[in-house]
Amino acid sequence: MEENRRNPDALLLLAQAEEEKHSSEGKLKIFLGAAPGVGKTFSMLQEAMIKKNQGIDVVVGLVETHGRQETGQVLAGLEILPKQNIEYKGQTLQEFDLDGAIERKPQLILVDEAAHTNAPTCRHTKRWQDIQELLGRGIDVYTTLNIQHLESLNDVVQQITGIRVRETLPDSILEQAEIELVDLPPDDLLKRLAEGKIYFKEQAKLAIQHFFKKSNLTALRELALRTVAEQVNIDVMTERKFQSVKETWPTAEKLLICVGPGDGSAKLVRAAKRLANNLHADWMAIYVDAQKLGMTQRERDSVSQNLRLAEQLGAETLVVGGDDLVKEILRVARERNVTKIIISKQTKSSWKSRLKGSLVDQLVRDSDEIDIYVIRAGEEGAKGVREEAPSPKMRSNWSVYGVALFVIAACTAIDFLIHPYFAVSNVIMVYLLGLVIVAGFGRYGPSLFASVLSVLSLSFFFVPTSIFDFSSSDTQYLFTFFVMLIVGGVISYLTIKVRQQAERARLREKRTYAILALTKQLASHRGLAELLDIATRQIAEVFDSEVLAILPKEGVLSIEAGFPQKTPLEEKDLSVARWAFDMGQTAGKGTNTLPHSDAIYFPLLGVKGTVGVLRIKPLENSRLFDPDQMETLKAFVNQTALTVEVDHLQKV
Repeated sequence: MEENRRNPDALLLLAQAEEEKHSSEGKLKIFLGAAPGVGKTFSMLQEAMIKKNQGIDVVVGLVETHGRQETGQVLAGLEILPKQNIEYKGQTLQEFDLDGAIERKPQLILVDEAAHTNAPTCRHTKRWQDIQELLGRGIDVYTTLNIQHLESLNDVVQQITGIRVRETLPDSILEQAEIELVDLPPDDLLKRLAEGKIYFKEQAKLAIQHFFKKSNLTALRELALRTVAEQVNIDVMTERKFQSVKETWPTAEKLLICVGPGDGSAKLVRAAKRLANNLHADWMAIYVDAQKLGMTQRERDSVSQNLRLAEQLGAETLVVGGDDLVKEILRVARERNVTKIIISKQTKSSWKSRLKGSLVDQLVRDSDEIDIYVIRAGEEGAKGVREEAPSPKMRSNWSVYGVALFVIAACTAIDFLIHPYFAVSNVIMVYLLGLVIVAGFGRYGPSLFASVLSVLSLSFFFVPTSIFDFSSSDTQYLFTFFVMLIVGGVISYLTIKVRQQAERARLREKRTYAILALTKQLASHRGLAELLDIATRQIAEVFDSEVLAILPKEGVLSIEAGFPQKTPLEEKDLSVARWAFDMGQTAGKGTNTLPHSDAIYFPLLGVKGTVGVLRIKPLENSRLFDPDQMETLKAFVNQTALTVEVDHLQKV
């Protein structure tokens, strides 16, 4: 009896699962297929007709028939929601009417092709985000999906078919849904294609030559079957845990990847997701900000997008600081009990990697009990995790080279003055002082240039047996030249490292102080208007932005505070704020919801619900907040939300 007794943790999970079944959120069902034409939409419509006959309120939000008669016949028996007409670049586009569906609020709605990209002026960039909003409003959704649109399989599909699929859907959507596989053997699918039942004949000929090859269809079919099998296996393992089946379970795995800018990191993220699915393991993606100080804005945006991709695929993301990439990766791995680190294979090596070993070599050497997985990330693989930080210290600047030349020339002039009265060793000290000055500009190239130039100047001007020529016969000075070159390089390297650390520490201190200052000021003041003025001013000053605090007032969102001023908003901006308030999710610039907005909208989430919205617009319109800034910004937003909620409670 003791052995068959259920585990309390399993009972808790069972209770949570039952609670989710009866939650107010809608249920999602995905009809999954290996390729277009297998019958996903037809199967979805047949299922919808059954539900309608059972008395369920069913509406077709959007279904693409692609001219297929049998699909159109089934569709005719269902209520169809009118499409939304959108004017864009002189064309009229027809898209799913999300607001119309919310207003109609059926029990079940059909929304075809979940991975579809919406028109630029739509609320969401992707149709699966429309589906998420419908689910959040308590509406059940049926949708369709081809396996090539799954984000974690994007690289695999490209390798199989040679085609990069641009429209993708996060795996987390699939994981929360009931899946029905709609399968058709490749021969039957090719027969349907030849008969014109999938595309028109001219399109069918092109399709057979490219995507619809039998080898491609067979591989995609296997991917679809494996994906469904993985989901079923998760359900089976969950049921066994609920029933306390006595089994030998393997030790839990946890994976870690380190992301950076570039497409190589995106491929690394997808590979980690696939491996995590196969191992049924948790995984995390970290970004080491040793790379950040000298990145271009485009590189910083790329890092943010790669971290966001990891979050969409279900990873825990973390931003850490440090100069030693390998050391920081392993520190986080041991703190979080990581069992496997996934890294991309480097196709190019630097002088530093040849001396210390590549990133892979260093990780293998120092990882001890942690397994290291090495994958091929394409030509861009090295961009995902850099062995050398592309900080401003490594970026050549011709003006600094000019300064280096001037400094060494000045040192040479000083040495001409003191040379008659001092030994050569004292002359060397003047050059070393010049090297320290050049190193203070934080450039490796000019520092090395100054080291070489000082050695040449010493040899040419001040070696006693070879003044004004390079034909020294006194070999003891060769050792002096060699040591001077090394010492100059070491001084330059250490000076630059100290400056890097000081700059990083200064940034952290500034942000930490800003958070403490905000907390202190909010705690010492009363009154909602004054509290919001303090919060908006602090956020605007720290993040170089325009900030507006938008709160509900008698059921209508209105601007309560702003810095540098309370600028009135257009109706489209207020609609973004309303969406962020209603859904409790971030929207606007840099997100997947209304990304064409010029500002980012953070919901002020309290314990009892959303209490308002912060609109933050960078003064530089093209700038996105980097991952470290986003974490700090979220801390500011959370503190503001807590303050607003406490003020509301005090008034009750």
